[in-house]
Amino acid sequence: MSSHPSLTLGAHVDQTDPIAEAQARGITMVQFFLGDPQSYKGPVVHHEGGAEGLRAAAQEAGVDLYVHAPYMINVATTNNRIRIPSRKLLQQHMTAATEIGAKGLIVHGGHVGDDDDPAKGFDNWRKAIEATDLTIPLLLENTAGGDNAMARHLDRIGRTWEAIQQADGADMVGFCLDTCHAWAGGIELGEVVEQVRSITGRIDLVHANNSRDAAGSGADRHAPLGDGQIPQDELADVLRAAGAPVLLETPGADLHEADLAWLRERL
Repeated sequence: MSSHPSLTLGAHVDQTDPIAEAQARGITMVQFFLGDPQSYKGPVVHHEGGAEGLRAAAQEAGVDLYVHAPYMINVATTNNRIRIPSRKLLQQHMTAATEIGAKGLIVHGGHVGDDDDPAKGFDNWRKAIEATDLTIPLLLENTAGGDNAMARHLDRIGRTWEAIQQADGADMVGFCLDTCHAWAGGIELGEVVEQVRSITGRIDLVHANNSRDAAGSGADRHAPLGDGQIPQDELADVLRAAGAPVLLETPGADLHEADLAWLRERL
């Protein structure tokens, strides 16, 4: 099995001083929220030096920054009261992430309603890409639950991706593979990398998470890498096959140390 001694390792951290968080963990990549992930209020930079200060500090320290967009964002929905604010919020976070020098902005695929034609959701993704000024890569992340999700099942990911490819700006869209979401979403992990690559041609980032719940459960509940329902060998195989930067989203910073040791041992 090929090893990737050069795989970049990172973790989701608090945004107040992400450089210190990275250095404390001995990593060169961090992800964080800019503001409240459950709010439409727009991005907030808590770093004491503001956006410019954070950008400079990251450059000096050699730490790559990634921003996770709020969970509220759903650009696929046919409900304008959600879709329009979602687009606005996506643009605000894109702008803020660019100002801090982030390498990418990660966003969930969203969903349509029970009675909606999913084709409308795919097309809404195309429109959202055209309506957004993509100044850094936007990374579409696969999600765990919901039968009407745009990025849970492989066929839906395929149709969403196909729609995005029709948009001006499609060259700025990449893919973030979440291992817990794939497992809980019912995708066979042994073939997920190959399948996603055959659809998108790329995997730009991996969210390395074990799953608290069973395969196909639809439950988005992360677990530490060494303690979940995904067999550890299978999880390590996915990370090696993807060959992309690996980011931990383990709940609780105290668990990052154990998970980073797990990664270093296997990758």
